[in-house]
Amino acid sequence: MAGEVSGIAGTLHSPSEACIRPLQARENHLYHCQRLPFRPGCSFGKRISSNGSRLKAKSLFSIHSFSSLLAYSKWAHARTSFGGAVDYRRCNNPRSLTEDSNIMASKAESGELSTDESDGVVVLVIGGGGREHALCYALQRSSSCDAVFCAPGNAGIADSGDATCISDLDIHNSSAVISFCQRWGVGLVVVGPESPLVAGLVNDLVKAGIPTFGPSSEAAALEGSKDFMKKLCDKYGIPTAKYQTFTNASDAKNYIEKQGAPIVVKADGLASGKGVVVAETLEEAYGAVDSMLVKGNFGSAGRQIVVEEFLEGEEASFFALVDGENALPLASAQDHKRVGEGDTGPNTGGMGAYSSAPILTKELESLVMKSIILPTVKGMEAEGCRFVGVLYAGLIIDSKSGLPKLLEYNVRFGDPECQVLMVRLESDLVQILLAACKGQLSGVTLDWSKDSALVVVLASKGYPGDYKRGTIIKNLQEAEVAASKVKIFHAGTALDSHGNMVAMGGRVLGVTAMGSDIAEAQERAYQVVNEIIWPEGFCRRDIGWRAVSRLPVAK
Repeated sequence: MAGEVSGIAGTLHSPSEACIRPLQARENHLYHCQRLPFRPGCSFGKRISSNGSRLKAKSLFSIHSFSSLLAYSKWAHARTSFGGAVDYRRCNNPRSLTEDSNIMASKAESGELSTDESDGVVVLVIGGGGREHALCYALQRSSSCDAVFCAPGNAGIADSGDATCISDLDIHNSSAVISFCQRWGVGLVVVGPESPLVAGLVNDLVKAGIPTFGPSSEAAALEGSKDFMKKLCDKYGIPTAKYQTFTNASDAKNYIEKQGAPIVVKADGLASGKGVVVAETLEEAYGAVDSMLVKGNFGSAGRQIVVEEFLEGEEASFFALVDGENALPLASAQDHKRVGEGDTGPNTGGMGAYSSAPILTKELESLVMKSIILPTVKGMEAEGCRFVGVLYAGLIIDSKSGLPKLLEYNVRFGDPECQVLMVRLESDLVQILLAACKGQLSGVTLDWSKDSALVVVLASKGYPGDYKRGTIIKNLQEAEVAASKVKIFHAGTALDSHGNMVAMGGRVLGVTAMGSDIAEAQERAYQVVNEIIWPEGFCRRDIGWRAVSRLPVAK
């Protein structure tokens, strides 16, 4: 029983059961089975069997560590969790196996399942939203991945089987994260949200020798401070809107009066996507200034503000992986920031997105790389803030010149753009991110599905303002199989004391669909949305409207 566990990997070709146990121990083998929640015959990726199941084994876990691992999972009694097949009355005997898992293990050992003796990578994803769920989904599909942990994760991620959620791990405590990584042989950490990046989690993990995808706290200032980003643009000739930075409300209002409306007021720091006000009138702009600098509604994020000119045009999202010197563009995507149909109402974190984005032609993509992304990478290195991670450029295609300008930078995958990108990605994400960590992106190419993808975000009524927590969401499993090529990503869900899936956030679900074009993906996504029973939720009904309007009309 002592020693490390051998590793196997394979694909099951028999129909998957509704609830496959995710972790089993048999003799000296520890089997990690992650269920891929697609109905038979449907698949996103080239490596997923049509029956939707695959068996993997963790090659680093000691059998004696099994009971300790169970203690990490808050969702131990959910349908998908570590320890799902363990008799809790005999938790010191992890060889209590279900019949199904015995059969799977026997087939693996007998050669009916393909074996892979090479060590795979154990990945830890930091975060617990829809973006992190999408990353977990893409990572666990990677052939070089052995297992995926997500801290803290959420009930929906655990229920889907895309990762094992470690709810008790404090992601703001670098020592705790490092200890977990060292204990469980984590070979790659992917940091999803911006706050741990700005706080310096990556600095500490890299110092401890743990490969980590994400920028240092110094480099994360590109998102953490809009003033920092604007000054970098000025210094290195990166096209952006003209601006001024203020800490005094009267000075800001005088500047606004001279510039006129419409005008944009931004909190300098992190504000969860809500710190930008596009003011149509002077009074609205003055109110935004008072909200940030006088009333302190945004806390420390609003102690300094950036006031910039309003640019007319169509917005788009541009993503590039960066290894410090090289930048590798991802597929194009476009999101919907406003809460209401027709792109009206207040800004949100994003109510939907689609990929690819027709407005980002190959010529424009090349121009963005040349005029915005590469100068940023070189500028950050020159400033002593070498950037490793993903650069998410919020762009506007200026209606007058037709040229791209930079609105803002995020230093992590966008949400919900990440969802549409991850379902289209066909390359091994683990190897790609490791290459970025090692400064080896120059020889990397990416494979993408030719299909389009679209995600519709379901949010709690009242968002982006106040909303009720704990409302029950029903019919999720039935809804997900109502249309082909659909995946529901969970952003803000939990299980209540009765085992019901409940909403615990503003943006709660991301119904993500693929299709031969945006219109087909849109149709499938809304087909699934209509099957979800959640009276306290809402969504926009026009996600993808710009792209659909560009499609040729059938004769």
